Amino acid sequence: MIEVRDLCKTFKVARREAGFGQAVKALFHREYEYIHALDGVSFSIGDGEMVGYIGPNGAGKSSTIKILSGILTPDGGECRINGRVPWKDRVKHVREIGVVFGQRSQLWWDVPVADSFDLLKEIYAVPASTYHKNVDELTELLNLQDLLRTPTRQLSLGQRMRCEIAASLLHSPKILFLDEPTIGLDAVSKLAVRDFIKRLNQERHTTVILTTHDMQDIEALASRILLIGKGRILLDGDLSDIHRGGEQIDETVAELYKRFDVT
Repeated sequence: MIEVRDLCKTFKVARREAGFGQAVKALFHREYEYIHALDGVSFSIGDGEMVGYIGPNGAGKSSTIKILSGILTPDGGECRINGRVPWKDRVKHVREIGVVFGQRSQLWWDVPVADSFDLLKEIYAVPASTYHKNVDELTELLNLQDLLRTPTRQLSLGQRMRCEIAASLLHSPKILFLDEPTIGLDAVSKLAVRDFIKRLNQERHTTVILTTHDMQDIEALASRILLIGKGRILLDGDLSDIHRGGEQIDETVAELYKRFDVT
C-alpha cells in the first residue's frame, strides 16, 4: 500500500543570461529561481493496482517517483510504502521495489549484461534458485537471449530498455516504478513489453506505477489515471471515466491539459 500526503519539493535553480560578461557577473552575484516541483501532492495506491501517472514535462512526475523510491527527500509531507518511509529505511525499502528510468541506467556500461545481472544479484542478496528462475523467465519473455553477452554500451536504446526492465525485476519486487519504460522501442517491442507488464501484474499481483507520454501505453496498461500539473494532483479517476466517446486517448488527455492550464 502506498500512502502519500501533502508532499512538497522545491529546487533552487541558478539563472543567468548568455554571454561572457554575464558569466563573469554571475561569479560575484548569482541569481536563483525556486521551482516548486511538488506542491501538496496526495494520493493512495492499493496493492496490485496499475496506475498511469501522467502530466506534461516539468509537472513533477519524476520527482514523485524519486521520492517514492527513496532517492529524494521531500521538503514536507508524508509518504509510507508498506509501512516504511522510503528515504529513512532505504535498505529494506529497495528490496521490495523495482525502478526503471528511461533516461538512466542501472546496468554497468562496459561489461556484458549478464555480468550486470550477477552484480545486482549480489547487491540484492537474491537466492541463487530465485535468481536463475527469474533470469530464465525474463530472458524468454523479453527476448534477451542474444543480448546477455553484449556490453551495455553496444546495445541500442530499445535493447537496453528491455534489459533495464529485466534488471529491475531480478529480486521479485512487490512494486514497480516505470518512468518512460517504452522510450526508443519499436512497435513490436512495445507490444511485447506491454504484454509482459500486464502478465506480471496478473500473475504476481505486482503494483505498477507508470509515467509516460505515450498514451497508448496508458490505454493498454492502466485502469486508473493520476494527472499532475504544476506540482499538484489535478485529477484522479478511472480511465473509462476520463476517456469517453470516440476520441483518441491522446486527444482526451490534450483536452485535460488545456482544461487545467498545464500545457
